[in-house]
This record gives sequence, C-alpha cells and structure tokens, in this order.
Amino acid sequence: MTLVSAAVLGLVQGLTEFLPVSSSAHLILARAFFGWDDQALGLPFDVACHVGTLLAVLVFFWRDIVAMIQALPRAFSATPGPDGRRIWLVAAGTIPVVIVGGLVWSNALEEKTRTPLVAATMLLAGAVLLFIVERLGTRGKGEEALTIPGAVAIGVAQTTALVPGVSRSGATIAAGMALGLRREVAARFTFLMSIPAILAAAAKEGLELRHQPFGPNDRALFAVGMATSAIVGYFTVKYFIKFLTSHRLDVFAWYRVALAVVTFVWLATR
Repeated sequence: MTLVSAAVLGLVQGLTEFLPVSSSAHLILARAFFGWDDQALGLPFDVACHVGTLLAVLVFFWRDIVAMIQALPRAFSATPGPDGRRIWLVAAGTIPVVIVGGLVWSNALEEKTRTPLVAATMLLAGAVLLFIVERLGTRGKGEEALTIPGAVAIGVAQTTALVPGVSRSGATIAAGMALGLRREVAARFTFLMSIPAILAAAAKEGLELRHQPFGPNDRALFAVGMATSAIVGYFTVKYFIKFLTSHRLDVFAWYRVALAVVTFVWLATR
C-alpha cells in the first residue's frame, strides 16, 4: 500500500461512511478492483479510517455534544429536557451494537464476510430496503417523537451494518424513517448514535492489535488515511443532511444496484 492508495481509501471512507452506500463495502471493493493487497494493514487501516470519520462527526456535532454533556446531571431528573432526553435515546440505541459487536460478532465472522460477493449481495439488499422505506407512509416527525423502544429499534438496525455492504447510515436512517421521522432528523440522530459505536469498535480493535508491530511507513499510511477520511467526512455530513431536507434516498438505492451489478459481472468474468 502506498500513500496514494491510503489517500484514496481515506477518500472513499470519508465519502461513504455517512452516505447510505456502505463504507466497508467500498473499501473491500476498492482493494479488489485495484488489486491492492487486502492483507496489507487491511482491517487495522479500515479502523484508522473509521476513527477519521469519527473525528469528522465530533467536529460537526460539537455543539450538540457539548449540550449533551452539560445536560448530563439533568438526564437523571424528572425533567431531563431535550438534550438530557437525547442522552437516554443515544444510550438505548447503542446497547444492541455493544451486545452483538462485543459478544456475538468475532474476528472470524468479520474475515468471512469481508469479500466482494458478500458486499455486493448486501448492497443489493440494502437498495431494496431504501426503495421500500421511501414508499412507506408520511414521515413528518421530529426527534421529540422518538421513544426509547424506537431508539433501541434503530440500534438493532445498526447491528446489521457489521456485515459489509449493509451500511450503518442506510440501515439506521431507514429504521428512523420507518418510525415516522423525517429523513434529516433520522440522519442527525443516527450520526450522533454512531459516535459510541465507532469508539467501541476502534477500542476493541485497538486492544486486539496492540501487540502488532507497525513500521514508520505504516504510521504514515494510517495518518494519511485518517486525515483524508476526517476532512472528506466532515463535508459529506454537512451536505448530506442538507440534501435530505428535500431529496429522496432513491439515488443512493440506484447507485447501490449499479455497483452490485458491476461487482457481480466483475466476479463472473475474472
């Protein structure tokens, strides 16, 4: 892996982490299409890129995060207020992925699903989900309408993104929309909810990789991938939320279909 390929993968991660098209699928397919060695850094590099997008969402939502921290004492009172209530919603939505990611999902499963075939299949399945959710009933609710059980349901949807190709943002935004939330409301909540999930995933992988040796060049690759994904991710979040205020998700569903078809053809003709 070179610095150029690290920058490209960071760019891919920054663009696709928050769009409903699956960043993990794009990282897998980019390596496969360009012939880059998937064993060269591989999952550790992907985790570094995810940390980059975590930095992006922290910077973009810093006001919301500060407000939640300030509201923490009130969260345990009878009148927690909107920010205190959001703390409980995010916590409830995080529980499923902590359980599944920590107790059920293993490195063996991770490696078995990190293939172009799995990614393409899940891209197609996710496209069908987006098409369906866009054709459900009216979605005009704000975050104040979201309940603890609803947040848990969105959290359950987030666990499916452990499989490459599903898309964390796609699954969670679709779940929020199915509960009646407006697209941009669902996106803002799910992006905030992604913070503890990405933190937990990075910490888990970091503990497992703490004894793995990394050379000076590896650290440079990590830095380039993380910085690129952070910068690109910030602007992706900014403009994607604006996009959702007046646009449907169909364009992303059709993109997923196209990429899945291209992958299936590529696999059949290798």
